[in-house]
Amino acid sequence: MGMGRTAISAILAFSLAACGGGGGSSGGGGTTAGSSSSGGGGGTNVCSLGNRQDWVLGQIDEWYLFPNLVDRTVNKASFTSVQAYINALVAPARAQDRDRFFTYITSIQEENALINSGSSAGFGIRLSYNEAARTVFVVEAFENAPALAKGIDRGTQIVEIGGQSVSSLMSSGGPQAVVNALGPNEPGVTRSLRIRQPNSSESTVTVTKADFSLDPISDRYGAKILDNGGTKVGYINLRTFIIDSAEQQLRDAFGVFRAEGVTQVILDFRYNGGGLVSVAEVLGNLLADNRTGQVFSRTTYRSSKSAFDETRLFGAEPQAIAATKIAVIGTRGTASASELVANAFIPYFGNDIALVGSDTYGKPVGQIARDRSACDDRLRVVAFRTVNANGQGDYYSGLASVVPRTCAAADDILTPLGDPGEASIAAALDFLAGRSCSAIGAAPGTTASDSKEPDKRQLMIPNAPSPAQLEVPGLL
Repeated sequence: MGMGRTAISAILAFSLAACGGGGGSSGGGGTTAGSSSSGGGGGTNVCSLGNRQDWVLGQIDEWYLFPNLVDRTVNKASFTSVQAYINALVAPARAQDRDRFFTYITSIQEENALINSGSSAGFGIRLSYNEAARTVFVVEAFENAPALAKGIDRGTQIVEIGGQSVSSLMSSGGPQAVVNALGPNEPGVTRSLRIRQPNSSESTVTVTKADFSLDPISDRYGAKILDNGGTKVGYINLRTFIIDSAEQQLRDAFGVFRAEGVTQVILDFRYNGGGLVSVAEVLGNLLADNRTGQVFSRTTYRSSKSAFDETRLFGAEPQAIAATKIAVIGTRGTASASELVANAFIPYFGNDIALVGSDTYGKPVGQIARDRSACDDRLRVVAFRTVNANGQGDYYSGLASVVPRTCAAADDILTPLGDPGEASIAAALDFLAGRSCSAIGAAPGTTASDSKEPDKRQLMIPNAPSPAQLEVPGLL
């Protein structure tokens, strides 16, 4: 996933589906309520490459947010895939960092399965790599999936795959060579893995890929109340905005926060590439019991589609709290709907909201879904931008450029998520308690923790990602 892909919720009575975004080395989601189903029946060649390319061009011509940044001189006959043709069409926008592979073609059936139930297939892990060091680590393992059952979890290093060293694979073919060695994400695919645990112990395990449902909020560490020097802090680790069930899981977590009197919150979005704007709105509502009716965000389309522009207001949720201070943990894998939520609170919180960790991906635009059911084609096309109540929204370089406070911190993959001792969580707790920190991008300070360089790991994205891998960065 070239880095980000997503869009927003159904708008008006028109069949649009929208997503909040995508990110880092990843992508991130959207809504798929009633997308248009055009170009259905017809002759036997309706799904030929040329016909699919023509349909894509028509949708881009009608909906693309940057109509002046489309290269209509490209010859469709020069491309052997729909996605390669799309990439050429929007290359001018990509050159200006306006569409970094956010516009893409995917499967209607597979994306709907992900949205409706979190359905995916694979080992059920999120991988990161360091190309210079030629290493691959697990940064997250999902419950009810094959890898965790074999003892593979956050901090586990993959040393060998089927007898081949990861170092040699990375040296010869980069991260895609590792993806290839792990095999297709199909149930029944089995691999022998040599793994090294954080305590340096090594073992060889055999893992078989299987279907599993990805839980947007982990039952292990996804929602917790942390003690910060006597102050209760609500911690939420939201893996993705793309799964519908995230809404109820968020409501359940905030119901506990409300009962416990929590008003300070950590939103851990470090690997969250985005997803459904509808889920982002629920999260915003749950943080803003005292802001019902005020502006959450504004959505704007190209001038020819301005009838779809919309102002979204904070709504009432029985489980909502009136947050007084928010720390958002981010990395370059944080994008789209994740960034939208943080940006929405800047006008109201000022210095009481901070970005912690490293800068985010920078995706202030979203996609709508345009469907061609006869070919199982869903085009996610960048069609709108979002801004907050103050009109701020062009954070194409990342949120650090617009968030009033930032605190640099490492992603400590050898410490479990949800642990107050983990580097980014500890820095978030420091911010919430009023303790000092070094700004993201600031000159190195005088202490070891201040002078750490940004993490060199990236989330592992296949060259041809599945819908789940587009929405859940690093998923394998």
